[in-house]
Formats: sequence, structure tokens, C-alpha cells
Amino acid sequence: MAIDISQLREEYTGKSLRRKDLAANPIQQFETWFSQAQTLEVIEPNAMSLATVDATGQPFQRTVLLKGFGTNGFVFFTNFESRKAIQIDGNQRVSLLFPWVSIHRQVAITGVAEKISATESLKYFITRPFGSQIGAWASKQSSVISSRALLQAKLDEMKQKFKKGDVPLPSFWGGYRVKPNSIEFWQGGDNRIHDRFLYSLGNDDNWAIDRLSP
Repeated sequence: MAIDISQLREEYTGKSLRRKDLAANPIQQFETWFSQAQTLEVIEPNAMSLATVDATGQPFQRTVLLKGFGTNGFVFFTNFESRKAIQIDGNQRVSLLFPWVSIHRQVAITGVAEKISATESLKYFITRPFGSQIGAWASKQSSVISSRALLQAKLDEMKQKFKKGDVPLPSFWGGYRVKPNSIEFWQGGDNRIHDRFLYSLGNDDNWAIDRLSP
């Protein structure tokens, strides 16, 4: 039986967004919204959709976790042999989306992804729980496997290998920083009259701010 979803509808009644409310710099505005998302207990506010494109032009999306941000951009970590990393190697232009649905907000970012240094990756890696560290060693991300049992066996092998010492940073694992060239802030409004503001980076490294029609 087909499920009729045509009448599923959420009315957005949140506070409107005005130009005078915005910070001049989008990173400052993002920090404000991110802090508010934490205060309002959005589930995993650092979860973001990462979109990449393969060699044929086919887009792919997946959820990754933001692990740092600042004036230089937005940082996430992954296996450098994964599908996303291979696609970034071929085309560094990516987009990010923070879907804070529960508070009627979203942030959409476009930019260029670049690998961070091994030193910076190591600084984060050593803060990860032991299970996450050995998980990075055990999984050849995006590769085809015949069963979960093989993955579990590899995980057990890594537990034994590193049980007596620190887990080293894998050479095939690390971070990317997405340097933004546009950041859009979207606030849901009554009657689908949403507030949208787009920050665009100019050649002079200054940010222009435009209101977009919903």
C-alpha cells in the first residue's frame, strides 16, 4: 500500500531573521547559530551533509561530523581511500549542509576542500576513544566486503595489535578543511515565507550579504 505523504506539513513559527541581526562575518554568525543549536538541544548539531561529485558528474551525499571551525573553514575527518576522499581528489569543490530541522533552521555552505596537515590530524586523532582509533585502522572505508564477520575479525586483530601502547595515526586517515566561498543562513517562516541570507566571498576577501527570496 502506498503511503500518502502529500499532506505532511510542519508550520514554521520561529523568530524571523533580519539583516540587522546578522554578524558582518559568516563564521561569527555560524558560531552564534551553532551555540544556539546546542542550547536548544538539537541532536548532533555538528552532523552535516557533505556533497561531492564523481568523475562522471554524479553527485553523492553523506553525513559526516564537523570537528572544528574558524576563519579558515570547517574541518571533518575521514579515510583518504574512501569514496568521498577519492572524489575530493578529483574535484575539490564541495558543499555542506547543517539541517537543524527541529529549530527550523539550516546552513548551506559551498567551498573548496583541502587536506589539513598530518600534525593537525594527529592532534585530533589522539583525543578519540580507543574504539574509534582502532576502527580507523580496521575499516577500509567504502570497499566491498563479503560479511560483517570479516570486519569484526579485523577489529579484533587491531585490538590485539595496539592493546599495549598508543594507537598511531594511520597514514590513510586524516582531516579536510572546507574553505567557504558562500554561506547561506535559512530561517523557517510563517506561510513558507522563509528568511534567507547569503554571504558571498568577494575577490577582496570581504563578504557581501544578500537577502534571497524563499
